[in-house]
Amino acid sequence: MRLPVFISFVGFVLLIAATYCPMLHFLLLPSWDVYDLNKPYGMVMLLVFVVGIIGTVFNQPKITRMAALISLLLVVVFYIAAIFKINTTFSFIPFKSISGYLAKQIKFKWGWYLLFIGQLLTLASFIRSKSTVKFI
Repeated sequence: MRLPVFISFVGFVLLIAATYCPMLHFLLLPSWDVYDLNKPYGMVMLLVFVVGIIGTVFNQPKITRMAALISLLLVVVFYIAAIFKINTTFSFIPFKSISGYLAKQIKFKWGWYLLFIGQLLTLASFIRSKSTVKFI
């Protein structure tokens, strides 16, 4: 297995592991992972990550590249959705100061770091230098 393919494989494994890590935390409640925030979306993410792993194992660069780009889109959309979820979680409270205070108590956890590092590793396998030096 070549080094870029191995890096992509490790990136997809990190992405799968990141879906089970804590993403958001609110006061004394347990932390939320991807499946607590949105289970169907988490299953779609997991499916794309598994397709990426299958593409790397069977040495199919087009499938791996497609899975990496789709997973990038899914991770960015998931991050935006998490921000919207934080801002609208307490919108049912009529007092804006109380709802704003409670929304500020929801904190991002370390699972986001793992998610973005895994995504960077999947994309790192596509960065190649175009210039090759040939020695005579």
